[in-house]
Amino acid sequence: YSLGTVGCNFRCKNCQNYTISQMRIDEVNTVEILPESALDRAVSSGCRSISFTYNEPAIWFEYTYDTAKLAHEAGIATVYVTNGYISEKALRMIAPYLDAFSVDIKAFRDKFYKEVCSAKLAPVLKSAKLARELGMHVEVVNLIIPTLNDSQEEIRELVQWVRDNLGDYTPLHFTRFYPYYKLDKLPPTPLHTLETAYNIAKEEAMKYVYVGNVPGTEKDNTYCPNCGKLLIRRHGFDVTCDGLTSDNRCQKCNTEIEIRR
Repeated sequence: YSLGTVGCNFRCKNCQNYTISQMRIDEVNTVEILPESALDRAVSSGCRSISFTYNEPAIWFEYTYDTAKLAHEAGIATVYVTNGYISEKALRMIAPYLDAFSVDIKAFRDKFYKEVCSAKLAPVLKSAKLARELGMHVEVVNLIIPTLNDSQEEIRELVQWVRDNLGDYTPLHFTRFYPYYKLDKLPPTPLHTLETAYNIAKEEAMKYVYVGNVPGTEKDNTYCPNCGKLLIRRHGFDVTCDGLTSDNRCQKCNTEIEIRR
């Protein structure tokens, strides 16, 4: 089950959700859903988790905290889909009730963060490390934008940081940019750029690397990092776990797979 609201603490020129993230609450039609109602909807829908997403959850922290606490009491997992711009105090406060932290590391240059997002890189990296230290499942998403953050040098530095600070088992997603909002004059990310990023991550010994926003790609599946067996197949919103044992091991070579389900 997923929830979102209005506003953001970034001003990304490429925002895919700018119609809500860059608007005021009085500019968007909204529906009031109390935390208790959100939990009821998730349970009645048969969902096993609640994701706080669409816009930055840190700016509606109090609501996400209350909802996440209720969800944990009901055995429902919780996920932050975030830009990582959250204070240490807030992250530590919600940590006991937050299972996963999917963080966008939008680039590995402070210049990009300043010019494209009106923000800074360092707080994002700090939050990602802290989320890992606090026991959350952390995933990293990097949207590759032509001419802005697509150099092989920068991609490699990002990959090395993730490996050395979050672990080689951290899922790393390279996603395709499409012309949108204030960057609508740039071209979509070339497929060969995404392939290069994928290969760099594999060269740097990352176990779980993905390519996203590319319909039909095989690189959004999960493969065993030891023997290469297909473990989890993804097609749109359909997910099939054919290659995993019940205790999250590869059926072919018995390698333990770092996954939560």
